[in-house]
Amino acid sequence: METVRCLINGTLVERVGLDPTKTVLNFLRQDCGLTGTKEGCAEGDCGACTVVVGELDDMNQMVWRALNACILFVPMIDGRAVVTVEGLARRGHLNPVQQLLADSHGAQCGFCTPGFVMSLYGMAIGALGTDAPAKDVLAGNLCRCTGYGPILATADALEPIEQPDVAQDLMDMRRDVSMALTWDDPLTGLTRRWFSPRTIDELAQLRLTYPDAHIVAGATDVGLWVTKQLRTLPTLISLNEVAALRSIEESTDALTFGAGVRYADALPALKRLHPDLDELVRRIGAVQVRNSGTIGGNIANGSPIGDTPPALIALGATVVLRKGTRQRNLPLEDYFIAYGRQALEAGEFVEALRVPRPREDSLVRVVKLSKRFDSDISAVCGAFVLTLGNGIVQTARIAFGGMAGTPRRASAAEAALIGRKWNEATVEAAAEALAQDFTPLTDVRGSAVYRTVVARNLLRRLWREQQEPQTTALLMLEPIDG
Repeated sequence: METVRCLINGTLVERVGLDPTKTVLNFLRQDCGLTGTKEGCAEGDCGACTVVVGELDDMNQMVWRALNACILFVPMIDGRAVVTVEGLARRGHLNPVQQLLADSHGAQCGFCTPGFVMSLYGMAIGALGTDAPAKDVLAGNLCRCTGYGPILATADALEPIEQPDVAQDLMDMRRDVSMALTWDDPLTGLTRRWFSPRTIDELAQLRLTYPDAHIVAGATDVGLWVTKQLRTLPTLISLNEVAALRSIEESTDALTFGAGVRYADALPALKRLHPDLDELVRRIGAVQVRNSGTIGGNIANGSPIGDTPPALIALGATVVLRKGTRQRNLPLEDYFIAYGRQALEAGEFVEALRVPRPREDSLVRVVKLSKRFDSDISAVCGAFVLTLGNGIVQTARIAFGGMAGTPRRASAAEAALIGRKWNEATVEAAAEALAQDFTPLTDVRGSAVYRTVVARNLLRRLWREQQEPQTTALLMLEPIDG
């Protein structure tokens, strides 16, 4: 793929010789002269760079998503349609979304306004993830003038409008059969390669050929390596064109997700698995982030504060790893070795994740604690899956994120529960046993004391909520420092 081809505001755009690690934001502003899209944070938090991107699904139906242009790489819009704020007005007349926002006095300094307009436009055309309360849809857009009242009023008054009619244009777009984009800079001697395999077999071969390449799916993490850490990434392998990695299989006993399944697409199936997973995923970034980020990416990068691993570990998930033609299955809890280290061999990659369905009589609870509700990283994330019989704890799987260098099970706490009566004394003993499982660190998200206290209290609350189902307040039974 030597040429990037896409539709921008309905017009075919072709570019040759682009740096594959150039962000879509910089491409729009610098190469296309579309400066309405703004950079506020360069990390996918503020929403000032929001654009709406459409792609054809496997049935050649259009799927539209609001995305953060600041952490998307240019090859990720190849073969897709992009709508920016400049593409909304027609023949000197504002789009209905723009007009309604203006009439509602929804703009102040105006810097964030294009991003809000595009998120609202996504709502109006029924883009993925917008069938939610307005405050949830707009959680990924920040107004530093704090003018949220009129903006929310605009969202509440929105009426549906037609989606752009570009499906046939995308089907007619001829894409290069080559899957490689190479960029050379004679001034620095740097060479960057981007590969977009179409099949898992192609991906597996590329991974063997380039074992040091970085795999990129949604770029919600890798994008920051470029925009914030200013890293040079010589070789990237994209998962975006491998249809098999976007599959979701539901059976009576498990869910199986391809590593390339985006959170927004996984949400309905996870909600059917358990309501707490729906709430957890709803707090992973914002709509723009969930429209990009993938389940496999969250696992593969091995962050100790990744939101989903504690829940998936507690549910007994298995990760499917692929190297060449060989597959191996590994309990997810064994995949995380130490901070920054995962059980991946050279040339191996995450192919899928299998999540068993909890038993109908299981007690399941997943709780994320963070400094703010929306778009924040966990200070502590706790997941509990217990089965009870005749008042006795039969099985227990407890996992935490943010308490160690990796997401990890609380083995001592589990042992303090299993085989004992499900009562306050047993729960208290298990809460105290957490000190054997974790020695948390102090950082900007919370002190070691805070993390220890809330981890214990989450276990206590699990018991208390079962005794008093109407109780929802977190019981702080010890003083908190930090």
